[in-house]
Amino acid sequence: MDKFRVEVISKTSNPQQVIYAALHQDYSEGFVFDERDLWPSEADCGEIIVKRLLAGERGHYGPLEHPQIVFNCGYFPHSVMQQARTHRISVSFDVQSLRYTGIRFMDAAVGKKDIEEVFYLRPVGYYTDREGKKYYYSSEQREEDLKWCLEAAKRYKTDIEAGMSEEHARGKLPFDYRQHFIVSFNLRSFLHFCDLRNKKNAQLEIQKLCELMWPHFEEWTPAIADWYKTTRLGKAKLSP
Repeated sequence: MDKFRVEVISKTSNPQQVIYAALHQDYSEGFVFDERDLWPSEADCGEIIVKRLLAGERGHYGPLEHPQIVFNCGYFPHSVMQQARTHRISVSFDVQSLRYTGIRFMDAAVGKKDIEEVFYLRPVGYYTDREGKKYYYSSEQREEDLKWCLEAAKRYKTDIEAGMSEEHARGKLPFDYRQHFIVSFNLRSFLHFCDLRNKKNAQLEIQKLCELMWPHFEEWTPAIADWYKTTRLGKAKLSP
C-alpha cells in the first residue's frame, strides 16, 4: 500500500462560502451575489453551515453539492475501482484503460519495471474473511503469487507480439493490476463516499484511498470535516 498516491488536481477555492451563498439564497429576498462583500469569512461560513445545515442531522445537504474537488489517484488495484463505483455515488471517473495502456505489463515481463509496480498483492500478515475467519498470508505464498504475476505479464507480452488485441490479452492478467484514475466529487458526494468506504468492514485498500483523500478534504473544508469526524466518520451510517 506504500505505492498508493492521491493528489488534488483542482478544487473550489472558497467551498464554505459557496455553500453559504446557496443556503442564503434559499431564503433571501435579494440577489445574493450583490451582497458578496457582506458574506461571512470562509471560516465563519463553515460554522454557519454546521449550525444551520448539519447539526442535529437535519439532512439539508443540497447546498453541499455546489463545491467540487478533483483527485488524481494512482497505483490502486483494480478491485478498488470495482468497489468505488458501486452503491449510487454521484461522481465522475476517468480510469486508465487496459485497451490503450498495456506497455507496463510488457516492461514488467522483461524486467524494465518492478512487478509490484504493475500488480498489487497485499502485504504479508494476518487477515480475516467476510465471515470473520482469520488466516495468515505468508511470505512464501506472496512470493509464489509474485511469480504468477510475472508469468502472466510474460504471457501478455507473448500474446500482444503475436497480434492479439489488448482487450483480449488483458483478460488473462491477475485481477488486481494497478490502475490510475481521476475522480471528481461534489462535497456531499465525498461525504457519501466516506460513509460507504471509510469504515472498518470496507475493503482495506479502499479504506486507504479514503485515508489518503481525507487530509486534502480536511484542509479544504475544515469546519465540515470536523463535524463529520465527530458525528459520522467510521460509524457506517447511511450516507446523506
